[in-house]
Amino acid sequence: MAAGAGIAVAAAVALAFALAGHGDEPVARRVLTSDEADRLAVARFRNYEAEGRAVTITVPGAAGGLVVTGSVDYRAKTGYGVVRGTGRDASGDGLIEWTAATVRFHPLANAPATAPASPPATGWYDRPLRTAGNTLDSALAIVLGLGVDRPDNAQLLRQNGAAWVGSGQVRGRRTDIMTGPDARGKAGTADSVRYWVGEDGTMYRVRADVASEPRPVVIEFDTQRYVPVRPVSKATPAR
Repeated sequence: MAAGAGIAVAAAVALAFALAGHGDEPVARRVLTSDEADRLAVARFRNYEAEGRAVTITVPGAAGGLVVTGSVDYRAKTGYGVVRGTGRDASGDGLIEWTAATVRFHPLANAPATAPASPPATGWYDRPLRTAGNTLDSALAIVLGLGVDRPDNAQLLRQNGAAWVGSGQVRGRRTDIMTGPDARGKAGTADSVRYWVGEDGTMYRVRADVASEPRPVVIEFDTQRYVPVRPVSKATPAR
């Protein structure tokens, strides 16, 4: 796979990313070792290999944030879950299903903590997914881009600026924190995307800023049990 389309999810969604430390101990960045590059190279493939992962996506917003709790099927490139507002009213709460092209929404006055395993048969509205000017849609696109059907090229990752920037624990798992290739060239920042990667290459956390919001989108994996994604059968176009 070409370096520009490698682990850098930013290229896939045509966004400029920037990251802050957000509580991790600051360290001097350095070039990835061969082992670290190998693990970063397989991180997205691990998601595809697993077929699907449970995720929690925290989406910031000036009027209050959103949290999507659900599952992503990396073979079908489809996500499904429940979306709930934080620090805002519940008018945007409900069930959500998305692909690289479409977002489907089922409003609920009292959204559950987790989405039902079988989506409702009716009550869905769909619209195109927008990766420009919409923080939620940008976050959904980023999540879908975190799974591919083959490993990235470890040597090209090292040659194109991927770096180690620290280590930490994610829900008791030891991880190394790495940036993707060409991170230093994105939006004039040192770190454009950060990946928390385990010892076997499993991805446990991703943090990325999107152009429409100064605070980062945070994607956490394995925050609950994975529930296979079942496609919504019918939806009404949103107006």
